[in-house]
Amino acid sequence: MTNRRDFIKGVAGTVTGVVATAGLSTQKEAAAQQANPEKTSALPPTHYESSMEKGPIPEGYTEAEAQHYFVQSPGSDYMVDVVKNLNIDYIASNPGSSFRGFQESITTYGGNKKPEFITCLHEESAAALAHGYSKIAYKPMGVAVHGTVGLQHAAMGIYNAYCDRAPMVIFAGNHMEMTGRRPGAEWNHSALDCVKLVRDFIKWDDIPLSLEHYGDSLTRAYKIAVTPPMGPTAIVIDGHLQEEDTHGKVPPIPKYTSPSPPNGDMGALTEAAKLLANADNPVILAGHVARTPVGLDLMIALAETLEAPVSGDGRMNFPNNHYLYQGGRTLIRQADVILGLENRDLWGQVNASRDLVHRDSKRVARDDVKLISISSDDLYMLSNYQNFQRFQPVDLDITGDAQASLPFLIEEIKRQMPRNKRAQLKERAEKLKASFQKGVEEERIAAARGWNDRPISLYRLSLELYDAIKDRDWSFVSQQPSGMNFWPMTKHYHHIGGSGGAGIGYELPASVGAALANREHGRFSVAIQPDGDFLFAPGVVWTAAHHRIPILWVMHNNRAYHQELMHLQRMVTRRQRGNNNQAKIGNVFEDPFINFAKLAEGFGVYSEGPITNPDDLGPAIRRAAAIVDSGMPALVDAVCQPA
Repeated sequence: MTNRRDFIKGVAGTVTGVVATAGLSTQKEAAAQQANPEKTSALPPTHYESSMEKGPIPEGYTEAEAQHYFVQSPGSDYMVDVVKNLNIDYIASNPGSSFRGFQESITTYGGNKKPEFITCLHEESAAALAHGYSKIAYKPMGVAVHGTVGLQHAAMGIYNAYCDRAPMVIFAGNHMEMTGRRPGAEWNHSALDCVKLVRDFIKWDDIPLSLEHYGDSLTRAYKIAVTPPMGPTAIVIDGHLQEEDTHGKVPPIPKYTSPSPPNGDMGALTEAAKLLANADNPVILAGHVARTPVGLDLMIALAETLEAPVSGDGRMNFPNNHYLYQGGRTLIRQADVILGLENRDLWGQVNASRDLVHRDSKRVARDDVKLISISSDDLYMLSNYQNFQRFQPVDLDITGDAQASLPFLIEEIKRQMPRNKRAQLKERAEKLKASFQKGVEEERIAAARGWNDRPISLYRLSLELYDAIKDRDWSFVSQQPSGMNFWPMTKHYHHIGGSGGAGIGYELPASVGAALANREHGRFSVAIQPDGDFLFAPGVVWTAAHHRIPILWVMHNNRAYHQELMHLQRMVTRRQRGNNNQAKIGNVFEDPFINFAKLAEGFGVYSEGPITNPDDLGPAIRRAAAIVDSGMPALVDAVCQPA
């Protein structure tokens, strides 16, 4: 049995280990089977279908009538040319007849390259996949959805991306002109305004009535999607516009120029720099500030210039092994200047609220603290969905993209920093280093406590996983559970942040999208996958296998919607009902338990588990990692303690 303290000490420092080879030949055979699946084909076409598609004149049609059947230059070819001009690499989609012309042009006319059609088994998965992709690729993916029903399915994935300020471009199939609709489903799936379903949580949309209109509007939609604050946009692609013959007469493709993000006002940034340079205890509360590796570098420069602690997990904003990566109420209580960067919930951080029958709140920050906000949120905000959080008055409100504003702010702080401040900065740095090290030691002790527990502790899970993949160029493509602070996250792709809207069903498909973006860089994508989230749309596991997207999932299988279980337990306690076992009803996955390894295997993915013995976990992860190294996805089902 592994000594828990020695193991944790090794992982936290320079972890060494040998990849287990037991059973590796069997795993390689499984990978080979995945790489060369048994070929299957669709059912052969009927005689009627063959005559309709292969001509020259379909049976029962005159030559004049046949001209309505064969199209030499469909409108959707031009639509794809505009997509190519925007350098959109992928279109994620669950196929639908309302965009059949567009799909055919992607795969046949466009050669299924830039964009490539990524087959999803659910529209919500397609949207979430595009969401995860954007946070690694730093650009949007396209999402094609089938009319009204496709948008209804995709809505939660789109909402998460909207809350997370993640760009995507949605192509919504529709049939506007009623005399051209086929009876039945085509009527049911059409609408006068199909994007109305999601308009309250996208940035912009349009319904082009001509190809020229489409070219202009798609280019505009892409530009708006990538302009901070970023977010989803949508274009309706009419079925008739896709399928009609242009006879080679198409409009020119609009030129696209990348927009420059909006900077904060220079005068206001100068004032902010003065407050920060003269602060005794500045604190930085980061939200969605570091969109790219450049943003991460700027955040490090800002924090080190001020020797100010940084808190915020909305994105990969700051290295977690840096002594200035700290949070907590104590630092906020002591702060005399607080800088919020793209921080949507500033109120929630300078105040504390309690979940009581009659909810109350209490100020955490000092009454005399100076609050500064730099954010692009005010440039685009809608009123219905309350993702903008509670209003927090500030002393200095700077509207502009925080990442774009940081270079000027940093230089201005350096210029305004008093010369006699160096000793104070050094002293502050030493205190923060001691505080950071204390936090590391406390977490190491916490990790050791449940090392041999069953179910497996989250610390054991995360540390065994890191030990197995630490020597690879890894990218963690899911939200962080306990124990992840032992992973030295120093690069922008080391962590993609959360879902934004806290919608369950995001994690699994977003991890596939991020892994797709990592694939071209040869990175090892890894995720700790929650069980409840997996069950919303598990079909995206097949998408990863089908498109050869390498990713390692290790299940955090606590056999429950545990957060909801805790909410119900709280209700039972508050109402003094006495029996907390009743809280399990509707919230646990038992009788029977769910076998996630079997589910993954059914989708063609290598899997092991359910694993209940913690000593079996490390070897299983190493075997699965070898499959991922071969270019295929793999899953390890670990039965774990709740988060």
